[in-house]
Amino acid sequence: MNRLLSELVAKRPSRAILAFLFLGQGLAALAQMPETDLWLFDLEKKQNVYQAVNPRNITNRAGYDNQPAFTADGKSILYVSIRDDGQADIYRYDIKSKLQTNLTKSRVSEYSPTILPDESGFSVVVVEADSTQRVWKMAFDGSFMKFAGDATDSVGYHSWLNADTLLYYKLTEPHSLHALNLKTGKDVWICDQPSRAFRKTGISSRFMYAIKTDHSLEFRIYNPATKESRVYASYPSPNEDFIWHPELGLVKAENADLLRFNEKTGTWETLFSFAGAGIKKITRFAFDAKSKRLVIVNNL
Repeated sequence: MNRLLSELVAKRPSRAILAFLFLGQGLAALAQMPETDLWLFDLEKKQNVYQAVNPRNITNRAGYDNQPAFTADGKSILYVSIRDDGQADIYRYDIKSKLQTNLTKSRVSEYSPTILPDESGFSVVVVEADSTQRVWKMAFDGSFMKFAGDATDSVGYHSWLNADTLLYYKLTEPHSLHALNLKTGKDVWICDQPSRAFRKTGISSRFMYAIKTDHSLEFRIYNPATKESRVYASYPSPNEDFIWHPELGLVKAENADLLRFNEKTGTWETLFSFAGAGIKKITRFAFDAKSKRLVIVNNL
């Protein structure tokens, strides 16, 4: 094990040291973290219409539980949780047993768990001891494997286009979206002021991102082969969380609703409305691979 890996997996320091070294902004940053819960729904499809049923709050505690991602088999959910020690760790929620397990317990904070393209593990954004923010690959037991790429410093968010191409949100000024080829090291700038969500569309190499203003989002599809993008849709709100669903297409969060863009009519339709379940504001959300379940983040 090399020195950096040894430092990452060593016993974690005190809460005070964590606050300054790993969150980078001191205890004030901890106080500003939103109160969030994860809600899990089963999905039923009747007459070609999806319904979300059987709602349950699977975290149901004061604090930050966020950034959920289903494992490829749909049996578990990985998510970020910040507990009393102020540390951001990756937890796994087993849907059948309802058991929550802390996978990481390292000296550093981990965010944005994302299943690897080959499903052998997951990747995370790690805030290292010197405040470097890089993408690491991890095994499902929570052990660190290796960098996704040395060139990925100052990463805010990330996603995989394929096994060799990492899409990442770089904390430059202004913030920017990049595509990094891990084999060649070539880093391609895509845009400034991106949304924190960007997703591959279908089986092609194209992906969707959004350019964010104070009042709106412009969704664009980028073709890496031609290095060109085209406008796909827009929405008059800066709420930036969206996914690309293989059947439903573009789905975004707006207050307590999930909206779907109807490509044929060029209009937005309400896919699900969760206000009746006590949901206040949805930010991140995810479908499992078979569209049998949906997990959403409720901002309290």
